[in-house]
Amino acid sequence: MFSRRISAVFSYLAAVLCIGMWGWGAFASESQAETGWRAGVGRADITPQEPIWLAGYASRDHAAEGTLHPLWVKALALEDASGQRAVLVTTDLVGLPRDITGTVLARIEAAHGLAGSHVILCSSHTHTGPVTDNMLYEMYPLEAGDKARIEEYSTGLVDRILSAVDGALAELVPVTLESGNGVTRFAVNRRNNVEAQITATHNFNGPVDHSVPVLRVSRPDGAVLAVVFGYACHATTLDLYQWSGDYPGFAQIELEKAHPGATAMFFAGCGADQNPLPRRTVERAVQYGRELAVAVDRVLAEPMKPLAPAFSAQYTEVELALAPAPSRDELAAQTVNAPGYRARCLNRLIETLDAGQPLPSSYSYPIQLWRLGDQALVALAGEVVVDYSIFLKRMLGNDTFVMAYAHHIPSYIPSERVLAEGGYEGADSQLYYGFAGPWASGLEERILNGATQAATALGFTVAPWKE
Repeated sequence: MFSRRISAVFSYLAAVLCIGMWGWGAFASESQAETGWRAGVGRADITPQEPIWLAGYASRDHAAEGTLHPLWVKALALEDASGQRAVLVTTDLVGLPRDITGTVLARIEAAHGLAGSHVILCSSHTHTGPVTDNMLYEMYPLEAGDKARIEEYSTGLVDRILSAVDGALAELVPVTLESGNGVTRFAVNRRNNVEAQITATHNFNGPVDHSVPVLRVSRPDGAVLAVVFGYACHATTLDLYQWSGDYPGFAQIELEKAHPGATAMFFAGCGADQNPLPRRTVERAVQYGRELAVAVDRVLAEPMKPLAPAFSAQYTEVELALAPAPSRDELAAQTVNAPGYRARCLNRLIETLDAGQPLPSSYSYPIQLWRLGDQALVALAGEVVVDYSIFLKRMLGNDTFVMAYAHHIPSYIPSERVLAEGGYEGADSQLYYGFAGPWASGLEERILNGATQAATALGFTVAPWKE
């Protein structure tokens, strides 16, 4: 009898202990979820509903005629273990003008209390997306009605970006973050290779960055909530009159088909001097999109680097000087026999001078760094040439994510090498962005010194970028 009572007591204690351990395990699991990453995604369709002009090519002579596939703004909201929040926004656009990004950042801060350093706005640089307000206007022979439709679209665009951000922040769930890098090789340095020759056996020249950075955001059950990926190559496979995200759009479509329920988000790397070659057909845009998606899926299938739930950010601006501008008479002389788009750009500069206003002599250039665990992400404004990706990876490691076309697009951002060589990326393109001449020498050092200071402030070890 006594032994049965002892046995019953021990059974009771064991049950209490088991229940207690189960309760502690559940509490620990819940606690871990609360102190890990949380994330949410949102999106909005930004396909124009009216036939406005497509951005990117000065040779176009009329507005859009239809849609290959919808254009999107997508948002990924992140929250780390300490409650720090950040938002990454990607758009199927050639770029965002400074006025729009300023408005968006102000509204995000007012609605959600997020500082600008905690928000990255970036574009895929597709050349089959719409013209936005005050972005490369002089490239196109726009009439009053065209401008009115573009302005109306741009106003709605701001609302749609905010809708995507609001949706992402409203749906935060426990997740894990992992990073990795893949590779695909359809980008070709367009400054150093003749496009008409590349279908033959060919030794390609010039620097490239064929890496495919990948960030996976996974739910506790392993399902992919979001996959963020990039590539350093112009989205210029297509030059037709139908809306599309070009190869980045097709890559996102492929990844979302392969991972139902996931949101795929593309960012453009330092591909200002890189083109997808050969190009000019829908079939090739689809092919490059699939190649990129396969590269991403290969990374997802292999072990990736887990990222601790800690976020920090730095934002800075460095002043970049412009070369002395030509005189009014010199600008007027350049209009003689100039093509229509170039004459429009020159005449706008002349109108600025005639209004008694000086032409720009410098520009405050944005540089942004995020630290996700121990993953570095560098975001640069403008059409940045590939040299900067090489320099930044030399500084911070080959697994660094380097994003261009972020914030807004002031112009092309050449390296000192490209600036000295001149040509389109080094000098000629500045005119389309409202600058009378190229950058002054010294921009490369200013940008990389700014990135060094920001990276050091985030606790990264920074190696020299000069060999």
